[in-house]
Amino acid sequence: MAPKNPKPALEPADFAALYEGFDAPVSRYDCGRKCAPLNNGTALCCSADNAVVVAYKAEFEFLKGRTDIWSKFKPYDYPTRQIVEELTHDCMAIECKGVAFCERNNRTLTCRGFPFYPYLTRQKELVGIGTYWMFEDRCWMISNLEIVERTFIDQFLATYEAIFAKDPSEFQTYVEFSASARRVFSRWKREIPLLGRDGKLMIVEPSTGAIRPGKLKDFPKMAPFNSERAYKAACKEAGGEVPPEGLRVP
Repeated sequence: MAPKNPKPALEPADFAALYEGFDAPVSRYDCGRKCAPLNNGTALCCSADNAVVVAYKAEFEFLKGRTDIWSKFKPYDYPTRQIVEELTHDCMAIECKGVAFCERNNRTLTCRGFPFYPYLTRQKELVGIGTYWMFEDRCWMISNLEIVERTFIDQFLATYEAIFAKDPSEFQTYVEFSASARRVFSRWKREIPLLGRDGKLMIVEPSTGAIRPGKLKDFPKMAPFNSERAYKAACKEAGGEVPPEGLRVP
């Protein structure tokens, strides 16, 4: 019989190397300023009201030795309780003090990688990164994949390869998540956009899993990011202020 609480695959010390190897920004633009007007003034990925941060328990232990900005997440409704209840034994939900207190060197792996996940084919090959589609109506980056930096992609994939080498269960988690993506998009009759290892857009035919080179026209921008007029209207409806163009990462 397998032990009830097996030894964690990753130790707190492992995260020093993982963090050091994954510090590149997604792009040269401050994408959080683009989605904030639609999310009560806060970047989508920087508020537990919008997205729950899941971390390894060992990662939380590592962070507690470096900073006081993180604490255990307290579910506030049925969906968030369900997220917490479905976590594996070595993971937990945590939250930070908020974007005003952000320490970039103490962001979790989830924060560093949002809104992307490692995509694995039916043959269990890690070929690129996909997007968490459930946020596509609120995350500006998902509609602007062409600005994702190659350095970010390289670091993202190297980080997950390192994790998978130590934790086969995490590898299996993303095998299953990628299969779930294919089922969802097949039901929607939509193709799945990926960014390949070379930084180029790839398109997955979800019913077969076949992958082909993609072009921007293969992946239309999602509303309200499909036009400047729609974006400004959505910001106004949400009570947010449209940010200036050309925002750069600090």
